[in-house]
Amino acid sequence: MVETPVFTPVHLLTGFLGSGKTTLLKRLLADPALSDCAVLINEFGDVGLDHHLVERIDETMVLLQSGCVCCTVRGELADALRDLHSRRERGLIPAFARVVIESTGLADPFPVLSTLKSDPVLRHHFRAGSVVTTVDAVNGFSQLATYVESTRQAAIADRLVITKTDLCQGDAELSALLSRLGELNPDAPRLIAGEDGPGAETLFGDDDAQRAAGLHSPSGFYCDAPALQVTADGVARHTAISSFVIAVDEPVDWTGFGVWLTMLLNRHGARVLRVKGILALAGEERPVAVHGVQHLVHPPVHLAGWPSAERSSRLVFIVDGLDVNLLKRSFNAFALAGRARTRPQPKAVAQTRNAQNP
Repeated sequence: MVETPVFTPVHLLTGFLGSGKTTLLKRLLADPALSDCAVLINEFGDVGLDHHLVERIDETMVLLQSGCVCCTVRGELADALRDLHSRRERGLIPAFARVVIESTGLADPFPVLSTLKSDPVLRHHFRAGSVVTTVDAVNGFSQLATYVESTRQAAIADRLVITKTDLCQGDAELSALLSRLGELNPDAPRLIAGEDGPGAETLFGDDDAQRAAGLHSPSGFYCDAPALQVTADGVARHTAISSFVIAVDEPVDWTGFGVWLTMLLNRHGARVLRVKGILALAGEERPVAVHGVQHLVHPPVHLAGWPSAERSSRLVFIVDGLDVNLLKRSFNAFALAGRARTRPQPKAVAQTRNAQNP
């Protein structure tokens, strides 16, 4: 029997046009691990569900052999989620413990996730889960170099799934793509799709502690240079998207950090594509993991302990057009415990911020 969580996680499957989202979803829908899941897709016909179909509930909803409930999004996403929740509460459909949404190829992931926070009904029953982004092994490198949408989809991902690797012209092509994705989103696992590729639990599992533990990896703490893109007409340009790290040895004041992050996301949340890392808090022996996507911040997770003798705080940011040096200075002023007494007052900070960002 599926136990309904207090806040049902909503996972997003996204990726650029032709990147293999539909093929991946079709394979996953046969996975018994999705038996506790509701899936929102654009159209049944695009995914090809006929041989998985067990029961048609109505013109917008079907029940699959795996036990998964699938429905098409017709109109607003919020309406579809509210309808799912209502039917589950009334026992009209099988209970589900998570939701997966397949977005369109040109979609910016954030408006989908922000629906959960902005809708007064949904935010009391759903929460943001993981973002899984598919990337075409053949065309992905050029798409990342040309289309901002592709870059944002990759930068915001919790997990990157590389598709069509069998069509690559040698290992160099795939290596170049993996390297570029590693620079753009250092901490997201890069998984290879295929018949034996990652399953539903790997992609849409929701273990916050496991996700937080992955932040210990030192692989992602670099990459200050903006990405270089070439427009469709062949003009080279530097994008505004870059990643950087804030690393400090001083203890972090939790209250000051909360004020700083709240003000930052309130002002620039749409341009903070991702923030994730571990903090050494003043007065706390265990590290605390934090993870946010634009305006949405996951609950902090207290880890069991530090993996080594090092006790420094490390935050990775992926931002779109923000002043890196200004962010680092404001973090130091607000969040470091040793500077709490000299921390700028919110009114003064707001005046300075408005002067710098008219």
